[in-house]
Amino acid sequence: MNQWQTLISEEHLLQQVSKNKLMAHTQTISNEVRLSGSEEELHAFHYVKETLAGFGVESELHFHNAYISLPVKSQLIVADQLIPSITHSMGQSVNHLQAELVYAASGTEQDYQGLQVVGKIVLLDGLATPIAVKTAEEQGAIGAVFINATHTHEMIVSTVWGTPTLDNKGLLPSIPVVSVTIGAGAAIKNGLATGQNECTISTVVETGIRTIPTLIAEIKGQSEPDKFVLFSGHIDSWHYGAMDNGTANAAMLEVTRILAGQRSLLKRTLRLAFWSGHSHGRYAGSAWYCDTHWEDLRENCLLHLNIDSVGAIKSTVLTEANTMRETRKLANEVISTVIGQEFTGSRFGRSGDQSFWGTGTPSLFMGLSEQEPAEDPAAKAFSQLFGSGKSGGFGWWWHTTEDTIDKIDPELLVRDCKIYLSIVWRSLTSPVYPIDQLEAINDIEASVVDWQEKVGNRFDLSSTLTRIESLKAGLVELHDVMKTLTDEEKLTTINHCLLELSSYLVPLNYVKGSNFEHDLALKQPAVPKFSDIELLVQTTPEQQEYYFLITALQRKRNEVNYTLKQANLLVQHTLRLLKG
Repeated sequence: MNQWQTLISEEHLLQQVSKNKLMAHTQTISNEVRLSGSEEELHAFHYVKETLAGFGVESELHFHNAYISLPVKSQLIVADQLIPSITHSMGQSVNHLQAELVYAASGTEQDYQGLQVVGKIVLLDGLATPIAVKTAEEQGAIGAVFINATHTHEMIVSTVWGTPTLDNKGLLPSIPVVSVTIGAGAAIKNGLATGQNECTISTVVETGIRTIPTLIAEIKGQSEPDKFVLFSGHIDSWHYGAMDNGTANAAMLEVTRILAGQRSLLKRTLRLAFWSGHSHGRYAGSAWYCDTHWEDLRENCLLHLNIDSVGAIKSTVLTEANTMRETRKLANEVISTVIGQEFTGSRFGRSGDQSFWGTGTPSLFMGLSEQEPAEDPAAKAFSQLFGSGKSGGFGWWWHTTEDTIDKIDPELLVRDCKIYLSIVWRSLTSPVYPIDQLEAINDIEASVVDWQEKVGNRFDLSSTLTRIESLKAGLVELHDVMKTLTDEEKLTTINHCLLELSSYLVPLNYVKGSNFEHDLALKQPAVPKFSDIELLVQTTPEQQEYYFLITALQRKRNEVNYTLKQANLLVQHTLRLLKG
């Protein structure tokens, strides 16, 4: 009998997944366009709530204010030609903004070298991403036109996570942003080559405080009811959103239906969260939930499992989904069991309702199944947005009008639901929390070594590496002790230690700023508190900025080292309890 087996076999649970129920839920939820805060979205929330009630699962529908941005319409005229376009969430509304159009390739800082774009509109290749818009603003552009792929793709272009504060509202986009298809983009480029560079943009984007819903439901655990797995997904959508995120909502309902029938066997609580504000508020719903329940999440949430855009046709890649190192083993064991693929996983970026890193909550998945790599522009762009660039993303229809029920493969949706069901089941029933903290500290160590190699003799991280070594030694000993334990009280002690360690190690590996704030939705390195090293290596002792950066890094090193000290003290205390 292995560690995952209980009074009912996992295989028996997986056999209960119903293709018909999954597709019926998806069809119902994706019957309407679900803009954040809209009546149509609320219909879907009520459907989910009523369905949960049918399983005997109580839920509570919360309403709260959030900063939401709904793109309405756009008009793009280049060289007197009307070009079909869309505008984007969090972009600015303007009326007949006229300026010269300048092509700036992919819009990286390097692409702007030698270009004069101040007071001009930039033409950029790719999706309308926050970093591309931010860079365009910093270069002095007053508008941006993005060339997408065969279809235009809805995007949110703000870097601000959730509802802004007075401290970061100034980081909201200040320019209008539109997108065109690759065919229209080619025509515009041809015109630019002959001097046809007159551009006029008009956009309407409705942005402001709106009331949005969040639905929370629970199946209480029997022996540790306060400890919970947070299983979350968003209900709001771009267009009909059958894949994004109707299938995910359906899978959440199906997992709940099956586990509701086994609640007497669940050690811990399953907490379900259905978000609004994901697509139109930069994760405003999950950010609000974190801000409102920070202590509960910090003290009791052992895992955040997110689900997005599952069950699509031809979604055969299941090896690249986002994971933390400490949750990768759990994902690999489940995926290899259910479908026989070896899971590699890729590091989380700042996306996908990952609002719970500051609470020290380990995370697993955003999406799960992806398309095979391809050379078309959409697949290339998606592969950089999702995972490690080794897949083709969620499909060419993602964030378009074409995300409809015909893009769903019922068999693959069953496959994905089984994987999520298995992960939830194991997390709620295993004697020991399935969080590998030795993998977490190994990941942190590798990143600190990389930082030390990058900075060279300009800044010393040896004290940090020494503390990491001490913590690793303690964790190796703890793992050895764990292998032979069966005593319930000592297992509780171990689980307490694993949960507390997450509160130290997750922020070390993933949070740049305060644990009580939300970092911007921008790519950041591992152990981001040392990210000023990137700037330090570009300066010299002859510049005063060099010493400013040294001072900042000393303070960050203090923070990292003290956190590691506290983690090590926790492990040593736990070992004494287990040996006593």
